[in-house]
Amino acid sequence: MNHYETVFILNPVLSDTQIKETVKKFEDYLVSKGAEMIAKEDWGLKKLAYTIQNKKSGFYHLFEYKVAGEVIAPFELEFRRDDSVMRYLTVKLDKHAIAWAEKRRERNKATKK
Repeated sequence: MNHYETVFILNPVLSDTQIKETVKKFEDYLVSKGAEMIAKEDWGLKKLAYTIQNKKSGFYHLFEYKVAGEVIAPFELEFRRDDSVMRYLTVKLDKHAIAWAEKRRERNKATKK
């Protein structure tokens, strides 16, 4: 199983319940394919560097998980099929990126206290 991180941007016109349903749908898809969810982060509404689909902002979400490599292509197909997803990016993490992600999670825990 490889270690992956996926960041996706949801349409800013969605309601809170629609956002939660969409995030849950993608999480459930990964879990159903045998993924081990390591971390989920909701970065909230952020201004985009450039307009996407005539939108200047979007709701950012991050998933960090372990899963077999053959699950990634169908997972990304689900992103392409969903109209509420404006952009997504999945990267395979190496040992240095995994260490950095752990530090980021610890830093986020410290700031929330």
